[in-house]
Amino acid sequence: QVQLVESGGGLVQAGGSLRLSCAASGHTFSSYAMGWFRQAPGKEREFVAAIRRGLGVTYYADSVKGRFTISRDNAKNTVSLQMNTLKPEDTAVYYCAAASDYYPNSDYYIETRYSYWGQGTQVTVSS
Repeated sequence: QVQLVESGGGLVQAGGSLRLSCAASGHTFSSYAMGWFRQAPGKEREFVAAIRRGLGVTYYADSVKGRFTISRDNAKNTVSLQMNTLKPEDTAVYYCAAASDYYPNSDYYIETRYSYWGQGTQVTVSS
């Protein structure tokens, strides 16, 4: 069992930056792949970024590639999402999630591969 708590959301102007953090409970954090998803009003939840355990291979949605960076600190049981050059279309509730780390690479883009979810944190980007 893993419990996830996100923090760091808020209101920022377009072009600005935010850093989201996700704190995980449990001593098995390092065995999970971690992901960030987001859900904008009236839209389905979508993949943002993921990071594997071990070597920390990362994956990004095309819409955030080059602007967002996912990282993890296994000693502190945290995963972070650094978001730069934010756009109004990045406005959404952002969710942290954990998945078993034995799927093919392409599976980490899939919401249903993730077993544990945080409650979400709101990010609002004003134009």
